[in-house]
Amino acid sequence: MEHKGTIELHSERLILRRLAIQDAKAMYNNWASDSEVTKFLTWSAHTDASETDCILHNWDEQYGEDTFYQWAIVPKAFGEPIGTISVVKCDENTDTMEIGYCIGKKWWHKGYTSEALQTVISFLFHDVKINRLEARHDTHNPHSGAVMKKCGMCFEGILRSAARNNCGIVDVAVYSIIAEEYSDDTAH
Repeated sequence: MEHKGTIELHSERLILRRLAIQDAKAMYNNWASDSEVTKFLTWSAHTDASETDCILHNWDEQYGEDTFYQWAIVPKAFGEPIGTISVVKCDENTDTMEIGYCIGKKWWHKGYTSEALQTVISFLFHDVKINRLEARHDTHNPHSGAVMKKCGMCFEGILRSAARNNCGIVDVAVYSIIAEEYSDDTAH
């Protein structure tokens, strides 16, 4: 892999960029404080804006590492972050990355997450030169799987009782796409 870190990416409707300390209010208000958004995630909704601020300070330090990938999803028409997309795991032995994302419910079902994921997939295969990208979702959250499928990822199977999130111990569906099957036309 040829790590690049979190560099700014653009798509038709989105800017994917580093989160700044100044994004704390938007992050807290637009998604991080909403327990409905975090229901299927491994972190709980923030109960106080200081939690959001603390995380952004931590990420600000990590942005100096070329192996850290954490983007704000910013619709050009809105101008502030509505969610995040990030590499949550990296395996250097197999050139594999796992991706995760979340977005405020006000922006669900508008194609923003799919557009962000497709943009990041293209960057990771073309620029970082990964071999495999995977993503997982709680089986009770099929909309997340629909995003993966729309972006050309293949369903691999279900791992039973394989993860813990805010719902407890859950089954997870695994999707992937590998370099030899990826092209810019892969998404449906």
